[in-house]
Amino acid sequence: MFHKILVALDKSDMSASVLEKAVSLAKQMDACLMLLHVLSSDEDGSPVFPGFYGLEYYPGLHSDALDAYQHQWESYKQEGIDFLRLRTEEAIAQGIPTEFTQNAGSPGVTICNLAKTWGADLIVLGRRGRSGISELLLGSVSNYVLHHAPCSVLTVHRSSCVASDSVQPEVAQVAS
Repeated sequence: MFHKILVALDKSDMSASVLEKAVSLAKQMDACLMLLHVLSSDEDGSPVFPGFYGLEYYPGLHSDALDAYQHQWESYKQEGIDFLRLRTEEAIAQGIPTEFTQNAGSPGVTICNLAKTWGADLIVLGRRGRSGISELLLGSVSNYVLHHAPCSVLTVHRSSCVASDSVQPEVAQVAS
């Protein structure tokens, strides 16, 4: 049913659960994976563009701030590649054909565009559980993808990750 699964990962704790779900599905469906990390200023840990208010009087500081930002951005890009390479090796070790790519841009748009150009049958991504005002103000990548994706979408909810971790010890206690 699904042959090409696009897995959208960020560097949050939830990405391990997202990849785990995708690998499990790929095994069942004999599918391949494409891991995607989107370079975005919205991601935790991304470099913050320096404000230049008042720096026009100090051209040297302006240039230094830009150089520092450029260096931080290059480090951020390399961390993303290293992260993807490690996750790709994990999936390949489980017998799943896997490749990766890293693109810059708006996460929702980038995910949907890659799904279309790569010909994905399914997108797997995490959901942080924002709602109400925070979702309205900050947006929701998963909500955007659900409404604009060219294929099926599986969202892995944060609460299900937490719940599955807390259920195992309880079951183990009952069994012993």
